[in-house]
Amino acid sequence: MQAHDAMRIGPYEPVNRVFAAPMAGVTDRPFRRLCRQLGAGYAVGEMAASNPRLWASEKTMRRLNHDGEVAPVAVQLAGADPRMLAQAARHNAARGAQIIDINMGCPAKKVCSVASGSALLRDESLVARILESVVEACEPLGVPVTLKYRTGWDAAGRDGGAAVRVARLAQDAGIRMLTLHGRTRACGFHGPAEYETIAQVKRAVSIPVVANGDIDSPRKALLVLQATGADAVMIGRAAQGRPWIFRQVAHFLAHGEEPAPPTIRELRELLLSHLDDHYAFYGAGLGVRTARKHIHWYLRGIAGGEMFCEAMNRIEDCAGQAAALADFLRGAEDAGVRVLH
Repeated sequence: MQAHDAMRIGPYEPVNRVFAAPMAGVTDRPFRRLCRQLGAGYAVGEMAASNPRLWASEKTMRRLNHDGEVAPVAVQLAGADPRMLAQAARHNAARGAQIIDINMGCPAKKVCSVASGSALLRDESLVARILESVVEACEPLGVPVTLKYRTGWDAAGRDGGAAVRVARLAQDAGIRMLTLHGRTRACGFHGPAEYETIAQVKRAVSIPVVANGDIDSPRKALLVLQATGADAVMIGRAAQGRPWIFRQVAHFLAHGEEPAPPTIRELRELLLSHLDDHYAFYGAGLGVRTARKHIHWYLRGIAGGEMFCEAMNRIEDCAGQAAALADFLRGAEDAGVRVLH
């Protein structure tokens, strides 16, 4: 792959151009740390609320716990009130956030119904006020601000015009990096990603642009970088149960070779280590329940995995869950089962 100039997010230079996307309920601190260990050059935390009334909640406090996290620590904020978002940015910076990411990309109804996330794309003057307000709050602290957004609200914005206008507003406001998911809010996660729109945005601004949407293999990452001219790719859903995808993509982009997936033994060690970190982070009761979705994702496509997960869902303690998983994967290894991707 052709060499690029060094990419920076303010004072920070990511170690590569393969980033982990923020996903609510997925990219918690244990998962982000794992993604970084397995090759992600940068990882953004789960979306956190800007409303001060929610800051003391257990859920928000957990999302703002960055102990032992690899720098730079990036926190994503959601909201629709410029002053409240600026206040939240200062609050997070005081608690260890080194980069603030503003969410205008979440298509979830519960987010859009309060005019946050991608709903903001219907009001470009409000977009400008939010970006200016948060940058003004963060600049004196030396904390760069980034923006993650979609190509528009609905099909009417699919000509790229809305995405380019927002990109220029963001650059003028002092935003240091754009991540563009190549779909409108109305598309959700369906239909093909609009890589041409990302290319239009890249041509329209001088700040770094990151391509997001449907990047699920090393070859797809290269194709997207070539099609868009983007500075980096951001991977979300394809990393669920497959966090080694960052290592695979980074290696392919650097050397043109696609590394093999982990062996079952490597998967067992990786998954048990992930679970240890997960249990320590969430505690016993919540830990065993919230680990289930990760285990389901890891075992997709592995012979007997679905049946094992049905039985595993009835286990209510962390030690039992981890032991059952270790036994299952030892049996899979003995049977010569392979990880497919």
